[in-house]
Formats: sequence, C-alpha cells, structure tokens
Amino acid sequence: MTRIHVVQKVNQLLTSAISTGVSDVHFEPFEDVFRVRYRIDGVLQDVEHLPYTQKEEIISRIKIMSDLDIAEKRRPQDGKLVFGVSGKNIDVRVSVLPTQFGEKVVLRLLDREQVKLDISSLGMDDHEIELFRKCIHLPYGMILVTGPTGSGKTTSLYSALSEINSEEVNITTIEDPIEYNLPGINQTQVHDKINYTFASILRTILRQDPDIIMIGEMRDTETADVSIRAALTGHLVLSTLHTNDAISTIVRLLHLDIEPFLIASSLRLIIAQRLIRVNCPHCNEAYAPDERVLHDLGLLDSKSEYYRGRGCDECNHTGYRGRTGVFEILPISDELSNMIIERRSNSEIRSFAVQNGMRFLLENAVTKVKQGITTPEEVLRKIKYQLEGR
Repeated sequence: MTRIHVVQKVNQLLTSAISTGVSDVHFEPFEDVFRVRYRIDGVLQDVEHLPYTQKEEIISRIKIMSDLDIAEKRRPQDGKLVFGVSGKNIDVRVSVLPTQFGEKVVLRLLDREQVKLDISSLGMDDHEIELFRKCIHLPYGMILVTGPTGSGKTTSLYSALSEINSEEVNITTIEDPIEYNLPGINQTQVHDKINYTFASILRTILRQDPDIIMIGEMRDTETADVSIRAALTGHLVLSTLHTNDAISTIVRLLHLDIEPFLIASSLRLIIAQRLIRVNCPHCNEAYAPDERVLHDLGLLDSKSEYYRGRGCDECNHTGYRGRTGVFEILPISDELSNMIIERRSNSEIRSFAVQNGMRFLLENAVTKVKQGITTPEEVLRKIKYQLEGR
C-alpha cells in the first residue's frame, strides 16, 4: 500500500461511514491486528482489518487531515476536520490516544443535515411533549436532562433551544465542545487550559443580559451553584447531568453540596433519557421472543404481537435502522419541592412520582415494544438496570 493508496483508503472509509449513517469510526491497533470499527445506531461493528504494517501511515494521514502533530506519539491529541462527500461537508472530531500497541484514533462524524432539532421527533408521547414545551416556555427556572454519554441529551436541549429561539430573547450556550451551530444563538466553548471553564464563562454570561442559558454539563459544585442561582434570578437555565434516572438527579445535586431549598426553588423539570434502536421498516416482521426476555420485562402474560427486523441491506443486516428516545419526565410540583426541602428518601419521592403519573424509562420502553417500534431484547440491553429496582 503506497502513500496514495493510504489517502484513498482513509477517504473510502470515511465516505462509506457517512453513507451508512455511522456516528463514530474507530482505528484500533492491537498486537498483530489493525482493526476498524463503525458505531451504527449506538453499537460498534467490525468493518475491516487493515494491513498492520501500514498503521503508522494511516494514522499519520488522519493527523495531517486534522492538523495534528504527526511527530507526537506519546500524548493524546484532539483535532477536527471537514470532509466533503456528495456535495455536503461533514464535521469530523478527531481524538488520538496512545495505547500499548500504538495510537488509537476515533473519528466522531457530525452530519448537520441528519440531525432533526424538533421536539416532536425526539420520541416523546403527546403528554411528555406537552410537559416539556410548557417548561421551556417558562420565564425562569432550571430544566435538567440526565443520562449517560450518548443518550441524546444534547439533541434534546438543542431541540428545545430551536423552538424557543426568537429575536426577542438572548440565548447563550456553554459547551464542550460545540457540536452543531445554532443560527441566532450565541455559543461559546470551554477551554480548560486557559481557565475558561463552565463556571467562569457562566459568570461572564450573567453580565451579558441573558434570557436563556444552556450549560453543556454541570460537572462541579461551583457550576451547579452559579447555575441554580441564575435560575432563581430571572433566567431560564437548561443543563445536563450524568445520572441513571430522574429521581437520582436530586441526590446528585445534594452530593454537589447544593442546599435543598435552592434545588426545590429552582428546579422545574427533570428528564432522564436513553436511545434505543428502532426496527428496520424494510424487513420488519412478527416473531416470538424468548420467554425469559418477556418474563424479565413483565410481558410473559401480555397478548401483544412482537416485531423485529430480520436483517437486510437497508439496515446493514442488523435488523435495526435508526434510534428513538425513551424518557422519564419528572415535573417539580409544590408537593415535590416540599419533599426535597425535607430531604425525603428516594423511595418516598419515587412513590409520590408514580402516584402522580410518572412513567419510568422501562415502562416507556416497554410501550414502544408493544407498539412494534423496537424489540424486547433491545429494551433489555439498554435499560436492564431498572429491573433490579422493581
């Protein structure tokens, strides 16, 4: 493989990834294998094993494309590039990590045209959409979206900002990194090396006459404290946290040393979410799931008919094509605020939420199974942890 062939190979892999709807491309060196994997609909799949002797050339090519130092192989590097294909430009985030057998490279593909920033396309039902819309049109308060990395939190917040954006409001975001450009919205990116942090940027934004502030993530006590005080002084604040479910968010804020009365006074809505794969519409068919899976999901006695994709060229023979969200939405009522102030236990808050109509992630996902949108196996894969708490 000559140098020109290396260029062609990298271009071919990127072009193929973009056309397939891949979110990430992994170049992974091991002892005697140089593996390429694509992440499709949240799941990694082996694509190709490249010539091991050419791994340095291929990684160097990617570094050159993303303006990174090809001589530096001992330290992590981050960069970006723009790759043109089929008349459109795709933003690519590049991360290089030294490993035992060489440098691993991960490319995050950001296709603006594929992202639908519309609340109605997130996967919420009509009641959930109504709750979300009601809260994002409030003049002040805090809305938190929680879930692990890759659960669609940023898309949910971007969709909310797109709906409430207008010439009459000043919206500013703090992100790390900025994933998509939002027309008419002021977006700024964190730079820790120069102490340009979430908390320091937020203090500056509060002197910029903001109406709405989006904070990419509340990582520390300082950011959480300033954010909550902003929500109490006439600003609508939207942010994310890493928690398993909506109710755990309250505990997480308490662990960040936020006073209960501040949490109760500022919070308006908590949304926990996950992304689950959707059955391929081109090869969807009825089938009989394993009884153990149905038992685990509480569906053994259900009379529903179940569907899955058998696998075809359209879905890369996975049976799934695309993803949708499942949600757990907890509005903060006066009664719930009092429970937070009184430091009531998680189990008490959970019981109160259920009595007032909140559906857990698992229940929401099971509904999508009954509707034929996804499979019981996919729900079990993504939300298995909630079964332990039933």
